[in-house]
Amino acid sequence: MTDRRIGVYICYCGGNISDYVEVEKVRDAINNDRGVVVAKTTMFACSDAAQEEMIEDIKTNELDGLVVASCSPKLHLFTFRAMAERAGLNPYQYVQVNLREQDSWAHQHDKDHATEKGIRLVRAGIAKCALTEPLSTMRIKTTPKALIIGAGVAGLRAALSLSDMGLSVFVIEKEAEVGGWTAKFGNMFPNNNKGSDIINSLHNDAKKRENITIFTNAELIEKGGSVGDFSVVVKVGGKETISLNVGAIIVSTGFDSYQPYDGEFGYGQDGVVTLPEFKRILDSSNGSLTYQGRTIKEIAYIYCVGSRQEESEDIPHPNKYCSRYCCTAAVHSSLEVGVKDRAIHQYHLYRDMRTYGKFELLYNSALNNGSVFMKYGDNDFPKVNRVGDKVSITVKDQLTRGDEFDIYVDLLVLVTGMIPRENKQLIDVLKLPIGMDGFFNEIHPKLRPVETVIDGVFIAGASQGPKTLAESIASSMAAVSKGAALLMKGYVDLEPLIAKIDPERCVWCDECTKACPYDAVEKVSFENKEVARIVPSL
Repeated sequence: MTDRRIGVYICYCGGNISDYVEVEKVRDAINNDRGVVVAKTTMFACSDAAQEEMIEDIKTNELDGLVVASCSPKLHLFTFRAMAERAGLNPYQYVQVNLREQDSWAHQHDKDHATEKGIRLVRAGIAKCALTEPLSTMRIKTTPKALIIGAGVAGLRAALSLSDMGLSVFVIEKEAEVGGWTAKFGNMFPNNNKGSDIINSLHNDAKKRENITIFTNAELIEKGGSVGDFSVVVKVGGKETISLNVGAIIVSTGFDSYQPYDGEFGYGQDGVVTLPEFKRILDSSNGSLTYQGRTIKEIAYIYCVGSRQEESEDIPHPNKYCSRYCCTAAVHSSLEVGVKDRAIHQYHLYRDMRTYGKFELLYNSALNNGSVFMKYGDNDFPKVNRVGDKVSITVKDQLTRGDEFDIYVDLLVLVTGMIPRENKQLIDVLKLPIGMDGFFNEIHPKLRPVETVIDGVFIAGASQGPKTLAESIASSMAAVSKGAALLMKGYVDLEPLIAKIDPERCVWCDECTKACPYDAVEKVSFENKEVARIVPSL
C-alpha cells in the first residue's frame, strides 16, 4: 500500500448511525491509520455545510483520497463524487462506506459489535481508497431517438413531449390498439373527461407528427448496446422484425386489473361484478341503470378487493399494497350513478377510505348525496350470498360499534385494484428488476423515481405501481425530462470502472457471455486463438 493523503469523514446520519454505532470511537480508532491525514465526524455528511468543509480540507491538506462512512452509495455516491470533483480531486478516488444499511440498521441491538464492525468497514474503505487511481470517463455520442414501450396515456404523452423537443420517437404497443385501460373507460375522475376521448386526442396528435412512429401488435425481442446507443429488435405482427437504434428507452406498459377468484365476495354469481365491469355498464346505459334487463335500485360496493391482501389458501401470493386509485374511482362511479338516478340506494363497505388530497371533495359529495358508508374490520370481511333475485351482504360496521347489518342489493360491485402486467419477455430482454409487488423497480422512490439500474432505461406510469391518470402523466413527464436531458446533450459519459480479461489465460469457454446480463463480452482473436474481450462502452 503506497503512502496516500486520505481524508475520512464519519456521519452520524442524524442518529440513524450514531444511535447504534459509537461514531467517535470509530473515528478515534482510525485516526492514526496509515495514510489518514484528516479524520472527522459530522452530523449530516450530505449537507451543504459538511460538503464545503470537505472541499476546504481537500484543498488545504492536499488530499488525494476521500472516504465518507455514511449511508448507502445508492443514495449519495454521485453527490460525493461531484463534491470531490469540485474540490479538484478525481471522483474515482472517492470511496463510500455504508455504515447505515450494512451496520447500524443491521445490528440495532448490539452496539459494541456494531461499533467494532464499523471500525473494520471504515478501515476496509481506507485500504480500498489507498489503491484507487485517477480515472477518466469514456464519452460516446448519443443517438437522438427514443423508444417508448407501451402506448397508453403515459406512453403517448411521453412521445408527444419528446417530439416537441425535436427528438425522433418509436412507440411499440403489444395490443392491436393504443390506449390501454384508459381507452376502455368513459367518464373519469376528477374532471369527467372520457378516457377514450383523451386517448383519441393524444393518438391523433401523434399520428400527425413525422418524428413519431407507432407500431401496434409489436414487442421488443432483443436489446444490445448501452446508454445513449441502444440497438433493439422489434417484432411486429408476430412475423416481421425491425432493427432500431435509440439513445433512451421509456417503459410504460401499464397495469392489469385484478380478477377475483371464483367465489371471492360472491364473484361468479349473478349480480356480482368488478369495478371495471361496472364502469362499462355505467358508460353504456342511457337513462335508468339496468343490469341484464333488470332495473337497479340498490348497489353495494366492497372496497380493497385484490389489494391489501393477506396470504391464505385461496390467495397464496397476496397483493399487500394499496392500489391508490380505486377508492376514488368507486366514489366517482357512485356519483355518476346519482346523476342517472338519484333514487338508487348505494352502500359503500370499506376498510379505509383513501380518497386523498382534493379527492376528499368527491367523498363529501357522495355523503351529501345520500350514500351510506360502513367500515368493516381488517379481518372481518363482509359475507356475500345470493338470496332470490337479490345479493345479500352481511357486514359488521365499526362506525356503529360493531352492529351487524344485512344489506340486500340488485348489484354488488367489487372495487378491484391494479396488478402488474405480464411482462416476462420484456423483463428478460431489458434485465429490469421488479419489486416484491411485481411492478418495475425504480432506483429510489424519492431521489430517482423514474430511473432504473439500467442506465438509459426509464419507467413511467402504472408499470411501476398503481397510479391515478394524473400521476401516470406526471411520472411520464419525469421520464421524458430524464431521457431528453440525456439525448439532447449529444453525448454521455460512461463509467470507467470495467472488468478486464487476461487473454493469456482465456480459452473462450463462453461461460462469461452466458452470465453477463449486459451482453458486454465479445469474441476476438488473440495470438492465433479466440478469447473474450470486454466491450468498454457496455
